[in-house]
Amino acid sequence: MSDLPHCPSCGSTYTYDDGLQYVCPECGHEWSRDGGTEAAEETPEVRDANGNPLADGDTVTVAKDLKVKGSSLVVKVGTRVKNIRLVEGDHDIDCKVDGIGPMKLKSEFVKKA
Repeated sequence: MSDLPHCPSCGSTYTYDDGLQYVCPECGHEWSRDGGTEAAEETPEVRDANGNPLADGDTVTVAKDLKVKGSSLVVKVGTRVKNIRLVEGDHDIDCKVDGIGPMKLKSEFVKKA
């Protein structure tokens, strides 16, 4: 029986040792032998156009005119967006813009207010 740790991401028992790290062949997760499960708990830090870190509940302003896909609406420069929520993916901010409705934004087009 193997004495290797289970995968912290998916719980698989089929992990293997790859030099300085462990690897899960089922989900592809890799983590350090020294760090244990620290790699699984890390969340990528989202930063705005100026490099300031963003968090859930922050207020941001739009730094560039943004066309709303599938509509003739435009989110103008300087529009304040309150109570943002950070999500995974390419568009990493989930929010509700006044006058337009719910939408997703890229963090590179907003500034922290």
